Amino acid sequence: MPDDVLPRPLTPAAPDQAQAVLRLEPAWVRTWWQLVDTRIGIVPLPIYLLLLALITGFVLTGKVPSDILMSIVLLAVGGFTCAEIGKRLPVLRNVGAAAIMATFIPSALAYYHLLPAPILASVTEFTKVSNFLYLFIASIIVGSILGMDRKVLIAGFLKIFVPLAVGTVVAGLVGTAVGTLLGLGAWHTFFFVVVPIMAGGVGEGAIPLSVGYSAILNQPQGDLFAQVLPPVMLGSLTAILLAGTLNYVGKRFPHLTGEGRLQPSEAGDVEHAGANPANPESHGAAVPDVQTVGAAVVTAVTLYLVGVLVQRLFDFPAPVTMLFLAVVLKLGRLVSPGLEAGAHRVYRFFQVAVTYPLLFAIGVALTPWDKLVAAFHPANVVTIMATVMTLMATGFGVGRLLGMYPIETAIVNACHSGQGGTGDVAILTAANRMQLMPFAQIATRIGGAIVVTLTLIVLSRMS
Repeated sequence: MPDDVLPRPLTPAAPDQAQAVLRLEPAWVRTWWQLVDTRIGIVPLPIYLLLLALITGFVLTGKVPSDILMSIVLLAVGGFTCAEIGKRLPVLRNVGAAAIMATFIPSALAYYHLLPAPILASVTEFTKVSNFLYLFIASIIVGSILGMDRKVLIAGFLKIFVPLAVGTVVAGLVGTAVGTLLGLGAWHTFFFVVVPIMAGGVGEGAIPLSVGYSAILNQPQGDLFAQVLPPVMLGSLTAILLAGTLNYVGKRFPHLTGEGRLQPSEAGDVEHAGANPANPESHGAAVPDVQTVGAAVVTAVTLYLVGVLVQRLFDFPAPVTMLFLAVVLKLGRLVSPGLEAGAHRVYRFFQVAVTYPLLFAIGVALTPWDKLVAAFHPANVVTIMATVMTLMATGFGVGRLLGMYPIETAIVNACHSGQGGTGDVAILTAANRMQLMPFAQIATRIGGAIVVTLTLIVLSRMS
């Protein structure tokens, strides 16, 4: 779990002179400053309490605005509050509880009408209209790719398809076998439990899968969607828990992890880019100024919009197009070291300040609690867990054989069983490996598209 996005007292180191000046201040000033430097996520405690009062006031008036100003307040307070709850849970705090709580607490609150209706309406409208999720994904993907070492990037993209492909096949076989043994039937287990888990989420997986099933089986698409959605939800939850567990394992056994790097290298990933003299591609770049950071934001958004246009013209997923364009820019040295450093700063901002608010928005607006609960049938649960565990274990083993860090490879494979882009965010947050977002998008988008396409071909030939 990223420590720098969780609530904690913030006491930055200061020069001796500053400390001496601080000691000259009155006691009440020092106490107040200490209170201000105590934060809930990124929010100073006094501001947090004031925001709670303001939100209550707006709710009592019966109307909570859905503009960006109010949404920042609602998502920050909600997301970091839920993350704090997860952070304080015994044992579970070590396996991604903050990400889980930030996603599923608001989902449950919305479903059981425990969230005030004006807040629910405001968050839902903002989340669905603003395309907030894809701004986050664009910033994370472009920032992480432009910050990578070129050799690491090339080798990583070529290698990651091997554990992903092997894991998909092995998980499909094991999951189908487990479901069959538990009485679900081989046909039902494969097409309605195992395949939805690895189909790429809801929008890119469950929906096209149910449409294809409907055309082939001559059954109502809505009924089929209701069957394939619960495994997607529970599979993603399982992947979040296991990714958090791997983060804990990595702390106990450091030789198994690159702490966000996919494979050993003399140079690092985005965490080491910019002004790192150990990175030959950094060229001694200084900390980027505000203009450079702004240029990086515009660059990320531009690449995403190119992807959107490509999707409209050729029906190819926008995030994948954006990902490939960012890779081309990086490999072709078409971006200056300064702009790369700016992209890294944008990446860090979104990782630290936006992750938990985004998860809160996803929980309220995009995570149906009833569909998640519907998946908790014992046979379904065991089958789903077996599928996801096999997918990740295979990635772990194959990654190790290929000379990659096994924990990172397993986490990328976990994203193949996630809830699309939202699942990638939650899984990588639980694992504290947001640097892996480009590879997670390959697993989710490309891996999911291949699974859906091959499944519909097989089903059409069987029918």
